[in-house]
Amino acid sequence: MATQTSTTTSTSTSTGPLSLTPHHRIPRGPVTATLNFYQPPSDASTPYYYVEAPPPGHPQRNFDDAAHEVTIGDIRGKESTFDINTHAFGAVQGVASAANRQTFEDDAAVKEVYYPEVEKLLLEKTGAKRILLFDHTVRLASPGANRAPVNRVHIDQTAKSSEQRVRFHLPPSEAEEALKERVRIINVWRPLNPPIAAHPLAFADSQTVPDEAMVGIEHRYPDRTGETAAVKKTEGQEWWYWSGMEGDERLLLQCFDSEKGARVPHSAFVDPRSEKGAGRESIEVRALVFG
Repeated sequence: MATQTSTTTSTSTSTGPLSLTPHHRIPRGPVTATLNFYQPPSDASTPYYYVEAPPPGHPQRNFDDAAHEVTIGDIRGKESTFDINTHAFGAVQGVASAANRQTFEDDAAVKEVYYPEVEKLLLEKTGAKRILLFDHTVRLASPGANRAPVNRVHIDQTAKSSEQRVRFHLPPSEAEEALKERVRIINVWRPLNPPIAAHPLAFADSQTVPDEAMVGIEHRYPDRTGETAAVKKTEGQEWWYWSGMEGDERLLLQCFDSEKGARVPHSAFVDPRSEKGAGRESIEVRALVFG
């Protein structure tokens, strides 16, 4: 089945030429690092975030961060022990790709060359009937980057906004039928300057993060309001990362599953072992996964 795409205002992906980065030592193994969790607005108002420039007199967001030191384990060497249906993340190795660095400098090329590869991967790994890729983001770690790594624990979608996504991207009759079956939203994440030496991605075992830790955040676009989830720190959370991710490795991050409920809080973090000057470039493609 051909990939269906519908790029939304949520993604600004044109970043210019990607920079070549020198080789740096790759931190491995468990690490203790700071993750930024949710702290509510001081006035107890509804938390929000403006995707683009906020109206005059309004801050970009009205909630704060609560920094916590967290032990983050390394899944390197035990990738097969994690299952996306249970843990809400999965690791895939040995993925062939025709995309090169130039591919990711242009949105049209990403959709023409890389999107079909992502669709094929998701069909193989999830057993889904249909994949709809709806946007992507290229992230750079350099100062002033248009879309830098997000150093705040979050989930891209909630149950509410996942249903909104289906209705936004499908005609009404198709959306109604699709919502009668299993619907998932999965991000496919890969490095663009491998191996990852800095600003890796941390992700939590879904089983260790209770629903009460999730807080809906109004995600305000110019023409509509969606919803993401911020995450509060709770006891017993288990956090992981994948050290030194290579160019043929893909991280599957499940943000929503209407059937099994597994969803993955995640965040970039500063690894205190990273060498000065190391940066991270990556792309995530977001997909509606049906069936």
